[in-house]
Amino acid sequence: MKWWLWIPIVLAALIASAWIVGALLPREHSATCSLRLHATPRAIYDAIVDVAGAAKWRKDVKKIELLAPRDGKAAWIEESSWGTITYVREVDEPEIRVVTRIANDDLPYGGTWTFRIERDGDATRLSITEDGFVGPAFFRFMAKVFFGHHATLESYLKALAARFGEDAVVVRG
Repeated sequence: MKWWLWIPIVLAALIASAWIVGALLPREHSATCSLRLHATPRAIYDAIVDVAGAAKWRKDVKKIELLAPRDGKAAWIEESSWGTITYVREVDEPEIRVVTRIANDDLPYGGTWTFRIERDGDATRLSITEDGFVGPAFFRFMAKVFFGHHATLESYLKALAARFGEDAVVVRG
């Protein structure tokens, strides 16, 4: 057998292996990252809820479109490098906690981000917990092995720190 005939066989075996590993991974996940900023809880809260202004400090965001409230809750569409996603702010406790949820039912992933804001000495600690799911087994494999469930949280926190003119020291867990 010629060596080049093995290429599709090896590729098929790799894809099948990734699918099998992904099928063994849990559909749901939870990931938390935090950082300490020398900004007030109010300033951090204002930055989080000003979704229209996020395109100015989040490099991955291309466009934000504010929507009419859904059941009295803020809603918006965010176009980013991850695609076009609709969000709803489920919980809004100024300077304490904000919960946003992916509102699309047609995506292979979804979940919530819970922002917790608390005083930490002379600074403020912001923690974000992603409680999400990834449906297709192959995507679960990719998320776990190549992207990680912390990647978007870390990216958001680093961008927020830069918005406040600070270096980000992001802590997982």
